[in-house]
Amino acid sequence: MKLYIAEKPSLGKAIAAALPKPHKSHKGYIELGNGDVVSWCIGHILEQVDPEAYDADYKKWRMEHLPIIPEQWQLKPKYATRSQLTVLKNLVKKADLLIHAGDPDREGQLLVDEVINYLKVSKTKQDKTQRLLISDLNTSAVKRALANLTSNKDFMPLSISALARSRADWLYGINLTRAYTLQGQKSGFNSVLSVGRVQTPLLGLVVQRDEEIANFVSKPFYQVLAHLNTDNKETFTAKWQPSDACRPYMDDEGRVLVKGLAENVVARIGQQSATVTDIKNERKKQMVPLPYNLSALQIDAAKRFAMNAKLVLDVCQSLYEKHKLITYPRSDCRYLPKEQHQQAKGIVATLSKSSQAYASAAKNADTKLKSRAWNDKKVTAHHAIIPTEKSAENITLNSFEKNIYQLIVRQYLAQFYPDYLYDHSQVSLTIAGGLFKASAKTEQQLGWKVLYPSTSKNKDANTQELQSLPKLEIGQQLLCSHGELVEKQTQAPQAYTDATLLSAMTGISRYVSDAEIKKILKETDGLGTEATRAGIIELLFKREFLQRKGKIISATEVGKALINALPSMATTPDMTALWESQLNGICHQEINYQSFISGVEQRIGEFIEQGKNVSFSGLPKVNKKQKFSKKRKFAKKKTR
Repeated sequence: MKLYIAEKPSLGKAIAAALPKPHKSHKGYIELGNGDVVSWCIGHILEQVDPEAYDADYKKWRMEHLPIIPEQWQLKPKYATRSQLTVLKNLVKKADLLIHAGDPDREGQLLVDEVINYLKVSKTKQDKTQRLLISDLNTSAVKRALANLTSNKDFMPLSISALARSRADWLYGINLTRAYTLQGQKSGFNSVLSVGRVQTPLLGLVVQRDEEIANFVSKPFYQVLAHLNTDNKETFTAKWQPSDACRPYMDDEGRVLVKGLAENVVARIGQQSATVTDIKNERKKQMVPLPYNLSALQIDAAKRFAMNAKLVLDVCQSLYEKHKLITYPRSDCRYLPKEQHQQAKGIVATLSKSSQAYASAAKNADTKLKSRAWNDKKVTAHHAIIPTEKSAENITLNSFEKNIYQLIVRQYLAQFYPDYLYDHSQVSLTIAGGLFKASAKTEQQLGWKVLYPSTSKNKDANTQELQSLPKLEIGQQLLCSHGELVEKQTQAPQAYTDATLLSAMTGISRYVSDAEIKKILKETDGLGTEATRAGIIELLFKREFLQRKGKIISATEVGKALINALPSMATTPDMTALWESQLNGICHQEINYQSFISGVEQRIGEFIEQGKNVSFSGLPKVNKKQKFSKKRKFAKKKTR
């Protein structure tokens, strides 16, 4: 018999629906009409054992025990799902062929692989195991996936990468949380100081931003505008471009800080001749934005609907599992396989029959167009989040589900609209020996932007872009009627919000200080993964290291004190961003597991030694009975 092992019951039932009937439902599995069986895990049904399972002495936290590094890693069944593991154990023994049907990502790959390994499946049977990749739970899509089974061995690097990350998180979290909690106790802070490979650098980003805002002092800076007239009495404005000679009076961003300098320019250019020295006219295009991955969707939902990352993920899971309206949501990919374009016509046709506003956009979509999103080379185990062929017309969606679904639909439909085209003009002029520039933007084809009315109008901070320029020629003489002094104030950095914090996690190289690490990191590398980012942010709130006021996210006093007490390398994203890059390297067989883990163990040892000399005097005092009882609760959780 064939045994299909799904990641969760909902996926198992979707697989069974596409396989021979009649079905017989049993506790924990479904027997198919042809004798094959579909069963499932219930998420992770195995977990890392606690340190005391390796040595009973580890139950008491002592500095001399650290670092704790298992010689032989062990897993144990989760108590709540032990019965399902027993079901799988019995079925695996009877099966002639196993079919791995975990979710199409690193965690999904490891989740089922570790069950197969834990149940001591023979090497022969493991070598024959096949992989079923499903990103759409509708029956027609599942049938297509069933017709394209591959060898599970092809996904071994993905599984090893997930295993390396899981063990690195355990090593880092267990050891450093114990080390710094013990050190904190010496200063009277008798609560758990949870340290994680991802959560701590993320907290560090927020603390650093809070400090930048607190220490910021606003300063005035000055711009000069020249108001120009042509012989035909056409008018426009140009902005002064300070020369290198003005550098001593400017900040690092090129803003003039000395008012007298700007006033001098204003006085010099009034009623002076202006000579056109250069004209540039370019036809530019803005390509269609790619379909969503989870982070991009979470960022847009936070901006548009003030939804936090965890809520967006939960809504997506509902749209995927319960309603079957979208494809697999925990994707880190924004591209689609070329083969998927064959379903585009059917998906768009379904959307066009809706009573929702997006029906009009679907009717005007041209499915013959193929945007840059369809690119097999950039698709890994999963693809971008898109709507399925199932209609939402007879499905009752709550307001959150409706908003998220409509965002996904719009982003998908945009792929069937032409590029946004505009003409950009820039004129350079010399007035009284100074350089001035004027620019203008003229839309020629809205293209996909018709679907985004809030962004179809230019909202560039440079208001000159909104003006129109007269027809000019190089060498033409104009009159500067007068100069205008514009005084502005430097602005403090913006506090983090859900959207900007997620953006920071996905584009972490912007916050990496080490130049060599910056070079290694790719644009797609980030802090955490699509599946874990929302949970990590929420974890920092639960541990009272972060707080939220409206949309603003800031660090609590405990969070600030923890970051200020830890070694800087543990609080910045450099190290963990490099580790994420190395984990991706394992996926692509560019790095091996042992070299990665050895590096992790070495770094942990260094941090423990540094921790012995760290002063935690800045931490607030906490009564022993108040929070220390939480120690075991925190210690047992996986710490990232």
